[in-house]
Amino acid sequence: MALVTTKELLLDAQKNGYAVGAFNVENMEMVQAVIAAAEELRSPVIMQTTPSTLKYADPEYFYANVAAAAKMATVPVVMHLDHGSSFELAMKAFRAGYTSIMIDGSHSVLEENIAITKAVVDACHAGNVPVEAELGKVGGKEDDLDGGAGGFTDPEEAVRFVEETGVDFLAVAIGTAHGVYKGIPKLDVERLSQIREVVSIPLVLHGTSGIPDEDVKECIRRGICKVNYATDLRIAFTEGVKEVLEAKPDTIDPKKYNAAGREKVKEYVLGRIKVVGSDGKA
Repeated sequence: MALVTTKELLLDAQKNGYAVGAFNVENMEMVQAVIAAAEELRSPVIMQTTPSTLKYADPEYFYANVAAAAKMATVPVVMHLDHGSSFELAMKAFRAGYTSIMIDGSHSVLEENIAITKAVVDACHAGNVPVEAELGKVGGKEDDLDGGAGGFTDPEEAVRFVEETGVDFLAVAIGTAHGVYKGIPKLDVERLSQIREVVSIPLVLHGTSGIPDEDVKECIRRGICKVNYATDLRIAFTEGVKEVLEAKPDTIDPKKYNAAGREKVKEYVLGRIKVVGSDGKA
């Protein structure tokens, strides 16, 4: 089927108490793996690319890859810009055909975050494309994204932010971090509940790779509707490639080791879909 937007998917997730997994993809094999897992479990799925990925290759490349996979799929597939770092990049992805856009102004002061988010919302809504934004700051470092020590989302600021920007979904900072965790993170789930009480739009959890499954499920019970995974997909793919090259160092056919990476990613995504509860929701 054709690519869909995140809006109907996340509103249904919000209504029925589950979340949709959003997976950062870096190549064709990762796209294939995510689609295969979604098909097997009859789950809607969100594909994502970050600014650093779009430095490696233009959004048109990734859009074409995911659009082709979606056309052959029988489950809903979204193409989403993750952590859009500027108005210009958001518009580049929008023009390339992305069906969901994130603008991340969380590194700026509140007024500047509101201003850039509203500008992206106004442009994207004209084309019926929904927008995600971030308030507070998810910590950690991954690629060019450096959230430092992070900063929690303030519920009162969240009310103002949503009202003034018209954003469709809100990524909240409750103690998660990007990249690989050192130790087990402690999430402020009470803060999440406070945000849920005053904000009606679907909420998003970033930095979920490495978070215990029960903690993810608790966040979904408290209002999270979209759960992002990135680092663990990269780890899974790399493990598959390494296994082939370690067993047969003379392998020169990329299809051999990429296929192994693809299978590892599929296994990982199957597990995440079950955790977020989107299996059978397509």
